[in-house]
Amino acid sequence: MDKKIRVHELARRLNMTSKELLAELEDLGVDAKNHMSTLDESVVNMLVEIYNSEDDESETIAKQKKPSKPKEHIEEEIFEEKPKKTEDEIVHVEKTIEIEEGKSITLRDFCDMTMIPPTKVIKDLFMEGKVLTINTILEKSLLEEIANKYSIHIEFKSPKKSEVLDPLKEEFDRLYQEHPDKYLPRPPIVTIMGHVDHGKTTLLDRIRKTHLAEKEAGGITQSIGAYKAMINGKSITFIDTPGHEAFTEMRARGAQATDIVVLVVAADDGVMPQTVEAYDHAKNAGVPVIVAINKIDKPNANIELTKQDLVNKLNIIPDDWGGDVPVVPISAKTGKGIDELLEMILLVAELKEIKGYWYGRARGVIIESKLDKFKGPVATVIVKDGILKLGDYFVAGNTYGKVRSIFDDTGKSVKEAKPSDPVVIMGFEELPESGSILYVMPSQKEVRDYIETRKAEQPQSVKRVRLENIHELSETEGRKVLNIIVKADTFGALEALKNAIEKIEPEEIKIDIVHAGIGNININDVLLASADQAVILGFRVGIEPKTELKADQLGVQIKTYEIIFDLTEDIKAALAGMMEPEFVEEVIGHAKILQVFNISKVGNIAGFQLYDGRTEKNANVKILRNKNVIFDGRIEALKHFKDDVDSLEAPQEGGLKVENFEDFKPNDEIEFYVKKEIRKSPTYKEDKKA
Repeated sequence: MDKKIRVHELARRLNMTSKELLAELEDLGVDAKNHMSTLDESVVNMLVEIYNSEDDESETIAKQKKPSKPKEHIEEEIFEEKPKKTEDEIVHVEKTIEIEEGKSITLRDFCDMTMIPPTKVIKDLFMEGKVLTINTILEKSLLEEIANKYSIHIEFKSPKKSEVLDPLKEEFDRLYQEHPDKYLPRPPIVTIMGHVDHGKTTLLDRIRKTHLAEKEAGGITQSIGAYKAMINGKSITFIDTPGHEAFTEMRARGAQATDIVVLVVAADDGVMPQTVEAYDHAKNAGVPVIVAINKIDKPNANIELTKQDLVNKLNIIPDDWGGDVPVVPISAKTGKGIDELLEMILLVAELKEIKGYWYGRARGVIIESKLDKFKGPVATVIVKDGILKLGDYFVAGNTYGKVRSIFDDTGKSVKEAKPSDPVVIMGFEELPESGSILYVMPSQKEVRDYIETRKAEQPQSVKRVRLENIHELSETEGRKVLNIIVKADTFGALEALKNAIEKIEPEEIKIDIVHAGIGNININDVLLASADQAVILGFRVGIEPKTELKADQLGVQIKTYEIIFDLTEDIKAALAGMMEPEFVEEVIGHAKILQVFNISKVGNIAGFQLYDGRTEKNANVKILRNKNVIFDGRIEALKHFKDDVDSLEAPQEGGLKVENFEDFKPNDEIEFYVKKEIRKSPTYKEDKKA
């Protein structure tokens, strides 16, 4: 549409005369002298919206219109039927609507809920200088402003915690319970993490070269992102990822592919910032950790000092110091200690009882996927349960397919894959996301039906966790938990910050610092925050490139501060917002029923007189008979003679209809009250001490 358009051109588009349009523009306060006057784009869009909305309403009314019936004449009724109001008379609709907190509401949605014509709202707001369309998404402040304009009361409700139960997951849970004899040990799946340059890649290469499950003359023909190694006749599957990014992204999508994490720490360098990050990722995932102290072949290697570093910076106490975390000295370069590390992985797997269901249809995790120009969408899958076979129909996230080919980690074509086997499969309709769960299903029809159902059930928006609006949080032992990631510029500042946060100590809410590190806020922090539904708080640090974009995509909030006091005050404000509100009753008036009217098509109406206080249209009532409460409910309608009113004050008389109650008697007492929401503040230990 052009930036400017003449009145006569717009009139032709709207199927009206220029004179009619000029009159409409005059009502809206738009200066247009004649049919050649030009109009701004905002005015044109607004008028198009108004007349399109009117056309829609006319069509709806025409479809719903029924033959009129003779009206019954009822004399002197308090609640008599009135002629239908015109659009201009619909100003105060007197009602309460409920809206889910955080849900996007368009102007059309608001009008549908309140039964106010969209044309009226658009016109009224245009007169105030606000140009909206029926598809405009209303921010909370604007929504409340519009609601107040039409006497609408909005109750913001917390989103319903409706977990979509996955019937396929439930099926495996049932199989575990009903057939424990088929739930047997499987090879552990291991991810190697650690600081850059501490030898993760070298360790993976050493294991790959010396402990391949199956060697061929040509070596490995392709890299599939995971492979199997053998030690003493037993198998271990390693996920070959570029760090802990993929590990956390998969966990953020609900997939726990890893059974054990090997944390690599260099004996000549000790615990570094990425070591801390990696350990926090593993710890928050609840995955057992084995520490591999690498580079022990270097002249300046100090194993005991590195163990002390583990204690001081990670609170990891090595097993040979009386702790419960296995620590194995190795040299990825020479191969020293590699066998001991693999044996320790098998021992931990045995102690943790890592098992899988070895029969029936398969379930697995997508480790990575790519679009091959010859093969189409392909993905690396690690089977967790069942047997994956050629020809199986499957679903994986929001896509599906049929297994056309299976390749193992050496590139050899195979017919099936068992628990903990890493394989590449072909046959996807679309490229699946990493971290998707793959389920085999009996038929193609069931696959399609399942995908359609899941797409309809799954929420499309990103769940956003923000410090200012963090009501819905996970609970631990009956307490709400606020997860925080803290970054600071120095170790001293970080310790001061952690101490300040820990001193807040609310009794009702737990503060969990899921990760604390030095340096700028980066993408790894965002991934961890997304997985743990945490907020990121930075103290005198910057934000690395592309981090904010990733945070916006995942719905993660980042806030930075220069003063510790400001940071702790924001946390206290968030804690106060997390407290469940209390509702108290405030009595606002009393009345006595003088007479009861029975009106056809309406029901019993109580005629009353207020003898103290007041009443409001949105108030609640208690009906008392002989000093006993016989009903407690809401007002449906409030009258003063024949007029609808918002409120009455003593000693006025009025008419009252109550929702779901008609058994009024003369001399019954009425107590009018309103419910008030009172926000509780957390109980801080420091306040109790004071």
